[in-house]
Amino acid sequence: MEENFDLHEQIKTFIEERHFKDLQVLFSEANAIDIAEALYGLSEKELILAFRVLPKEQAAETFAAMEREEQEMLIHSFTDRELYEMFGELGLDDAAEIVSEMPANIVARILGSTDRSTRHYINKLLLYPQDSAGSIMTPEYIYLRQGMTVEEAFMKIRLVGLDKETIYTCYVTENRKLVGVVSVRSMLIADPSTKVGDLMHENIISVKTTDDKEFVAGQIKKYGYLAIPVVDGEDKLVGIVTIDDAIEVIEEEANEDIQMITAITPDERPYLRSGAVKIWKQRVPWLVLLMLLSTFTSKILGMYEGALSACIVLNSFIPMIMGTGGNAGSQASVTIIRGLSLGEIKLRDTLRVIWKELRVSLLCGLTIAPVTFLKAMYLDGLYAEPEGFTIAIVISVTIIVTICAAKLVGAILPVLAKIVHLDPAVMASPFITVIVDALSLVVYFTFASMFVPALAG
Repeated sequence: MEENFDLHEQIKTFIEERHFKDLQVLFSEANAIDIAEALYGLSEKELILAFRVLPKEQAAETFAAMEREEQEMLIHSFTDRELYEMFGELGLDDAAEIVSEMPANIVARILGSTDRSTRHYINKLLLYPQDSAGSIMTPEYIYLRQGMTVEEAFMKIRLVGLDKETIYTCYVTENRKLVGVVSVRSMLIADPSTKVGDLMHENIISVKTTDDKEFVAGQIKKYGYLAIPVVDGEDKLVGIVTIDDAIEVIEEEANEDIQMITAITPDERPYLRSGAVKIWKQRVPWLVLLMLLSTFTSKILGMYEGALSACIVLNSFIPMIMGTGGNAGSQASVTIIRGLSLGEIKLRDTLRVIWKELRVSLLCGLTIAPVTFLKAMYLDGLYAEPEGFTIAIVISVTIIVTICAAKLVGAILPVLAKIVHLDPAVMASPFITVIVDALSLVVYFTFASMFVPALAG
């Protein structure tokens, strides 16, 4: 980030001093993604001046990596010819992604400035569901025929490879149906007269256009692919999803899960680009909901108001019990949410998950209970109370039951969310904490009422 900050300052200085040749040299030595980051924060006039210095190919790469606001400012400054050239240089998947985020008037201008073929592919990609493989795939792949020789295959790669997303993996088709995959590496070491069909692998891992993009990213990660083919309902090859798209999906999903775990409505915009009102709208509904849910805790405390009055010392241990339960539930929920997100845990594993968390919770509870007993007796001074020993036992048993309940709740709720097709991250720390707080209080006062003489009578 420090290097990008220096690049940002250098760009500003060269623009202010009108040293555009120096700026051109600076850009020639920089990566397009670093340039896109460095252009952030420039005024509209500075941004346009800097962008016009970029060479055509580097400009397209930089444009694709920029944030939507900068892209929109530049599009307004482009002539129709410049817009045509820019989107001609962009990959079709990048072009479709940019178009999907723009206002309707800009979309109309972009589509009106592109050629018929590009417009057709962009419209086709936009028709797929937002989170599907079809929405992130690119139709820019190399396809070969089984009867081609290696020599003929390389002739085709040289002819069309420049405009393709990747040339390292080629797809073998017959009547557009995917029948095999062949790598450039295997062809390089083969005899030029060898047929592509003799080198291709027929055991193909592919995904459907309607598959969830998170699942697609997981498949690329699982099999270590640079790209994965996307087929339609008839197994006809319609595009590929590349590893850079998969990384972007994984990053988006991770950010979304983090936001949902902390009870914030997911937003792809960077924090500093979101206004205070926007952030307020993301946070306040969850805060209101959680506040209303916490009413259950208040109601439970009200139900046992008499017990608290009869034995004041019970009150001092409520925060410790609720906090321990909340922490235990959060540990389980985060672990299960992660497992579900990565595909390590399937719905069929629900009973195994419950059985494992039950054993873990018992071990944790039996470990913490003696510590809790000693703390209550000697650090909190219950040894001096008439019923101190009994209260310490009640607290220790409550801790065991609370941890067991919390970990089971933390494990089960994300799985239930998955079953009803909700994001498991919805059932994260805030919700788990509210539920466990209520359970821990009920358990605590139930045991206290049963075993503390002052309350039992």
